[in-house]
Amino acid sequence: MLADCICYHRRELIGMDEMYRNLTLQMLLATVLGILLAKAFGSPQWLTSPNVFYDVIVMIKVSFLAALKMLIAPMIFFSLISGISNIGNVMRLRQLGTVTLLYYLVTTSLAVLLGLAAVFWIHPWTEYPAVLESSLNFSAERMIDPNNSSLTLVLQQLFQLIFSNPFHALANLNIVGIVANAFLLGIAMVIVLPENSPLFTGVQHLNKVIMKVLGWIINLLPIGIFAIIFDFTLKLGFNSDYAEGFLSQLFQFGLLVVCLTLVHGAIVLPLLAWLATGRSPVNILHSIMQPLLVAFSTSSSAATLPVSMQTAEQKLAVDKSVSSFVLPLGATMNMDGTALFEAVAAIFLAYLYGIELSTLMVFTVFLMAMISSIGAPGMPTASMSGMQIVLLAVGIPLEAIAILLVIERPLDTIRTTINVEGDLIGTLIVQRYLDRNNRINPA
Repeated sequence: MLADCICYHRRELIGMDEMYRNLTLQMLLATVLGILLAKAFGSPQWLTSPNVFYDVIVMIKVSFLAALKMLIAPMIFFSLISGISNIGNVMRLRQLGTVTLLYYLVTTSLAVLLGLAAVFWIHPWTEYPAVLESSLNFSAERMIDPNNSSLTLVLQQLFQLIFSNPFHALANLNIVGIVANAFLLGIAMVIVLPENSPLFTGVQHLNKVIMKVLGWIINLLPIGIFAIIFDFTLKLGFNSDYAEGFLSQLFQFGLLVVCLTLVHGAIVLPLLAWLATGRSPVNILHSIMQPLLVAFSTSSSAATLPVSMQTAEQKLAVDKSVSSFVLPLGATMNMDGTALFEAVAAIFLAYLYGIELSTLMVFTVFLMAMISSIGAPGMPTASMSGMQIVLLAVGIPLEAIAILLVIERPLDTIRTTINVEGDLIGTLIVQRYLDRNNRINPA
């Protein structure tokens, strides 16, 4: 079942990558067209008096964002259950699952902490004012009430969200509740049901259906971006200083994300591998260069799976039972680069919108970035679906995703490469742990 799923996703994602190569140019053209048309034909009076053309633009924007929001709950729910179901039988869960999931948790936490520490120490974009604060009106609906100063009350509120009826959580977009229910149900399915249970097949099929619908919506990205950018430009006004400051902030954000991602991939992950296995970081990076290049070119950790598994077994001397478990699971659950990007992006967007983040809200960003990266499908621009979770948690409008999409594609290639690197290093660490404890069983 797992092998069939991998082959299916590989075919689907390679096709989707070809689509994304075209979408990259289309999104860029849509962005430029939205700005130019807003400046050439738009009028600030449209914001207060009815205008048919502007009403159509707003309708397209609202409909596109609603379509994105429509898929959040089912995508998270079934993606997580599908990823957990790939763990396999209970024996493999005990032998491989514990150390693998612990490794995923540690590396993802380090990536998010690196991102959050950097933005609070560096935050280069703050030399410009929060350009969206005074010009855009929105209602900040947050997952947790930031006015609660008592840790006990905050935890009480959090636990109420966690232990929520699954249908209620799905209907009300309770992200924490959705994730908690998906984890509990997924682990229970692995423990109780046989590996060939039709329920696993059903979940895989539902996940494929949701990904197909997501692909249809992604085809509409240029239209949605055009409408959002047009509306942004109109609301920001025609002041060139604002535009220059905004573009400079966006460039500095992208540069910071690239630097942090490279630090995580070139220093943090190789250092963990060296401490755990004793292998030289240079030797490790040289051995895994081929799958890293494939990941960079396809922007898909799932599409890179065959090359990653071959490299792990032939060049890293990892047992097949380890690579066949750790790598497919990592393509769904281990997204260090994605988690880092989403944490930094949330802080950046919060500043642009003039949203003050308390310590509690920073903790929420940390938690949601980890959760959304776990549920992100291993395909190009997958973080944009998970990014919605973080935005909703801290009260940032979903239309802010359009800001990130302007520069998201080049960032995606780099963070996908780091995601694949983290998976491959994970096979080394898990292999060393099992060798020391003589727990490895043949696949």
